Amino acid sequence: MDLGEPRHYAAYTLVEMMVVILIITILAAALLTAVFGMTERAQKILAKNDLAQLVTAVNAYYTEYGKYPVTVTSPTTDAFFGSGAAPAGCTSYTSNDELLNVLRNITSDANAVALNPRQIVFISPRAATGTVPHGGISQAAGTVGQYMDPWGSQYAIAMDTTYDNQIGTANPYSDTDGSAGPSPLLQGVIAYSFGKNGALGGGAAASSSFVPESGSLGKFKGSSDVLSWQ
Repeated sequence: MDLGEPRHYAAYTLVEMMVVILIITILAAALLTAVFGMTERAQKILAKNDLAQLVTAVNAYYTEYGKYPVTVTSPTTDAFFGSGAAPAGCTSYTSNDELLNVLRNITSDANAVALNPRQIVFISPRAATGTVPHGGISQAAGTVGQYMDPWGSQYAIAMDTTYDNQIGTANPYSDTDGSAGPSPLLQGVIAYSFGKNGALGGGAAASSSFVPESGSLGKFKGSSDVLSWQ
């Protein structure tokens, strides 16, 4: 039996294995970054569309009734619906379900019936999804009827209920370079989303339900916030 020359089996060295693992790790990281980037772009597009529909619905109500869908309690300030602080010169009228009930013609809400006696449906958002309701009308206890953005915050809406053709006395954002638009905003209604950190502008996360982001609190530039007026 001729054994011949001994056979040599190919084998990876430790260095080669480490190089392969490193390449796989880099490719996986690049893929995840691309996926996260696509997800955030999709969320921003969804928020932009929702904001456009909100503004359109409020303006349609104004065309129909000749006023904004608010029972005014402060005639010298404009109305704000949503979470967080109201813009300067605005009064908070609590969570945005108060407004959405009117625009959606929720007849179980006496205030909505009083403000929308013709029972017109001005907007029909989809239902929210997820353990933390996002991307639609919440059905969860404590937030039922609130219109949530793709990240789980209420959409913020402000209206010119003093009818002076501007929202409040200053832009909600403190940017001085014009990136968030002029101050004050010369519009009848605005709507905006707080983005992935759940707070006005960039910076730290508002709670454990959100994630921190670039930019600074109160400033639009560098944040993931989405604005109806841009």
